[in-house]
Amino acid sequence: MKYYLIAGERSGDLHGSNLIKAIKQHDPEAEFRAWGGDMMQAAGATLVKHYAEMAFMGFWEVAKNLGTISGFLKACKADLLSYQPDVLILIDYAGFNMRMARFAHENGIQTFYYISPKVWAWNQNRALKLKRNVDKLFVIFPFEKAFFKRFDYEVDYVGNPLFDAIADFTPNPNFLAENKLDPQKPVIALLPGSRRQEVEQMLTLMTSTKPQFSEYQYVIAGVSNLPNELYEPFEKEGIKRVTDDAYNLLSVATAALVTSGTATLETALFEVPQVVCYKTGALSYLIAKNLIRVPYISLVNLVAEKEAVKELIQNDLTSQNLTEELRAVLPNGARREAQLQDYRHVKALLGEKGASEKTGELMVKYLKEAKK
Repeated sequence: MKYYLIAGERSGDLHGSNLIKAIKQHDPEAEFRAWGGDMMQAAGATLVKHYAEMAFMGFWEVAKNLGTISGFLKACKADLLSYQPDVLILIDYAGFNMRMARFAHENGIQTFYYISPKVWAWNQNRALKLKRNVDKLFVIFPFEKAFFKRFDYEVDYVGNPLFDAIADFTPNPNFLAENKLDPQKPVIALLPGSRRQEVEQMLTLMTSTKPQFSEYQYVIAGVSNLPNELYEPFEKEGIKRVTDDAYNLLSVATAALVTSGTATLETALFEVPQVVCYKTGALSYLIAKNLIRVPYISLVNLVAEKEAVKELIQNDLTSQNLTEELRAVLPNGARREAQLQDYRHVKALLGEKGASEKTGELMVKYLKEAKK
């Protein structure tokens, strides 16, 4: 069968690649075409567009680039109709993918959605649009199944695919030496994000705390889809960078400063105490503040249903506050042990590895049933 996948971010590329591998186990003749990234391409998909060209964040930033995004949508729709897949598989990336779901539905193309848009966070009536346009929805948080039931929408809870990615990871014993890191100094990991706007906003703030923690070495988790010049000013100040290797960095880190997103949950699963950071343009923040319907922005806290990790958002994200909160989660800090205990609770709630395998198996099963 023919599969068309769309992922618009780095995390979606990771989960899409694992999903492709799982589908192949149950459909050896499967063909894949995708909007995604290097990992999906390596897993066997023919890549149409790389997510690095599509990474816009914040309401104002999206509004400024509407012409570009509109062009991408037009190209994607034309390519989808040309390819005529057995199924369109959408992975997160709500703004773009919900439009593609509607288009596919209107054109009679079966549509699956893996990793639901966070409709429970804001504009919850979008759940009705998902129900109307998506044939099968595969969710990765336990509370999502109950949420969609309120809309009389039965969805498949498959577990969290991060467990698969982390289970497949083997730490590199030579990581410190290969990256010229000091084996005698503990590591504070900086995870500023994978989009240019995030990195530009976050790294200056994150690194401003360094003078207060001279006994630690600061290491940036960089990504290869962003230009080196974004990181070079910080490297000139003696801050190290590793590229496309966040898991090895987390495996040796004592604590982390993390931009809100999937990385907050990854950091928790590696049991690295963290401070969550988020800052965007003033207009984007004002719009978001009036729309958000959940008490937290980090996935860790949403799953825990409590403030397991400190969130420093917008005006609260200052160098002084970051310094205080980081000190609290370092060894002998006031909140370190409580945070580690909350991490164990989050792990128990999310379950075990196998989300990618379960989703791939279900997708092939549903497609075969539809052909009977």
